[in-house]
Amino acid sequence: MSFVDEMKEKVLRGEHIQRQEALRLWEEPLEELKKAADEIREKVCGNGFDLCTIVNGKCGRCSEDCKYCAQSVHYRTACEETYPLLSTEELLAGAKHNAGQGVLRYSIVTSGKRLSHREVDQVCESIKRIKAETSIEVCVSFGLLGEEEFRKIRKAGASRVHCNLESSARYFPMVCTTHTYAEKIETLKAAKRAGLSICSGGILGLGESVEDRIDMVLTARELGVKSVPVNILNPIPGTPYEKRKPLDNEEACRCVALFRFLIPDASIRLAGGRGLVGDKGKACFMSGANAAISGDMLTTAGITVETDMELLHTLGFEVKRCNG
Repeated sequence: MSFVDEMKEKVLRGEHIQRQEALRLWEEPLEELKKAADEIREKVCGNGFDLCTIVNGKCGRCSEDCKYCAQSVHYRTACEETYPLLSTEELLAGAKHNAGQGVLRYSIVTSGKRLSHREVDQVCESIKRIKAETSIEVCVSFGLLGEEEFRKIRKAGASRVHCNLESSARYFPMVCTTHTYAEKIETLKAAKRAGLSICSGGILGLGESVEDRIDMVLTARELGVKSVPVNILNPIPGTPYEKRKPLDNEEACRCVALFRFLIPDASIRLAGGRGLVGDKGKACFMSGANAAISGDMLTTAGITVETDMELLHTLGFEVKRCNG
């Protein structure tokens, strides 16, 4: 039995892949790794595919210095648009449009370190309207909030909180200096204490090592994350990462496959940068991924919901809500 098959059988017995085993898996033949990861996905998760969209609920003038971000005030980019928190009517219209296309989750994402108490109250009213008038699930990405704010958000009707780890604890200070990894972890823990599910992954291609990628996902596993966004860096002119070369499709597939081994029952979710790999994520969807963010990203163009629906149907997936 090959090492890949040995690790696959270990996963299917319900045992955890450990760090050194993951590092060895990274070196295994890609096609074998992809095939095994997809078999794990099929046996553990079935053919369900969790599809979501995001809306830029508050844009620009972000105080944080995340080196990949077009909205940071620390860098001069082509993203000059700024606006405050969208109104209830605007957010509701977006939710209805996405629900009508068959999208399962609608995530409201806001710029800045965290929303103010007033803004939290305002968006809670929007969430209540969305839940009253649509069947779509509402997810939120409102920055580094605490348990009290998350309890309000859950009471309003949201079901999930997103806060990306971005990379490993070791590498994160190379990515951002205006908040800490510990703050991100506490945000995710506070959301869980408030009764919300949590969504957290990272960005590939920031200059991190394979060890950093593995450690990020192991941290997510320890936190109980069941939705893992996999972003591929889109080098934005004007940011410190503008000259980095995006990952190729093979490396993206290898990452997705490895993440499936590490959290076998998670929604491994292709997110930002999916359009850079050339096949709209098809190879990754055959390497263990079973979720995606569809439509436009925050400041960059994405892949249309209609295009995604056609691709998923071709691959034999059924669009349905997974992991809560």
